[in-house]
Amino acid sequence: MVENYKVQTRWLFHSNIKLKIPERYDNEVFDKLYEVLEEVNTRYNSYSPDSFITKINNNSGSFVRVDDTTIEILETIKYYSSKLDGEYDVTIMPLIKLWGFYKDKQNVIPSEDEIEVVKKLVNYKNIEINKEAKEVKIAKDQEIITGSFVKSFAVEKLVDKMKEMGIPRAIINAGGSTLRAVNDDIQSTWGVIVENPNDSENDLFDIEICNETFSTSAQTNTYVEINGKKYGHIISPKTGFPSENKQIGIITESGFIGDIISTGLYNQTPERFLQIIEELSKEIKIEGFLMDKEDKIYYSRGFENYIEK
Repeated sequence: MVENYKVQTRWLFHSNIKLKIPERYDNEVFDKLYEVLEEVNTRYNSYSPDSFITKINNNSGSFVRVDDTTIEILETIKYYSSKLDGEYDVTIMPLIKLWGFYKDKQNVIPSEDEIEVVKKLVNYKNIEINKEAKEVKIAKDQEIITGSFVKSFAVEKLVDKMKEMGIPRAIINAGGSTLRAVNDDIQSTWGVIVENPNDSENDLFDIEICNETFSTSAQTNTYVEINGKKYGHIISPKTGFPSENKQIGIITESGFIGDIISTGLYNQTPERFLQIIEELSKEIKIEGFLMDKEDKIYYSRGFENYIEK
């Protein structure tokens, strides 16, 4: 059986979110699906003025009343931050600002003294969660940034909605960095093109995923340029400097968890990257690859099984 599909793309989370679903569904279905994404954007995006995360940021140093979902998000984040050696930290915003990502132009590399001062504000362990009272507090002058996870969290809520509506197969492309496959026997896999950060004309390889997410991070498009050198937006909470790795790709069942891991592993050495994936594979289904600054690619034990031959 050959299935025809229809596609819509809308702008959310500072990204083009493309949904591909079977053609037999009315266009009104897209409205219901995008409503799920819009609700997550409104309630949990640090860039949304009335979100729970914004309220936490605006009241740093004090407890803020939140909902169960905010607690679920932050508990998951704290858990995986510890698994990732603290190289994933949603309180990284002060370092991002120090490096000039919210300025028109950054002329100088921050000094070591400046970095050390700002690093004191970056510590996910200072996110306090009172589950019973439904309250959250961050340390004074800390700030949570949601860019590394809120889009993929929304995608997982969208997949739940698709299942509820009986949509058996779909592919969700959330800005090119999160690709979520929904499969059944008719559409057993979806193909994903993995781009080459060094060569826009030639891809690295193609992979096939089934009811999984491919999460990828690179420094290609988001960077500051200082004295002719590009510094990417994925910054190590430990060193205070942008990672020099070129690209990472992670396959997991949950896009929310996959995007967290993708960002945290981007800051690792190749050896530690492989070690952490091995450790995490005891808890979740996970494979991945890392391209280091010398363009050498390191694969987890089972990743190459996903590459189309």
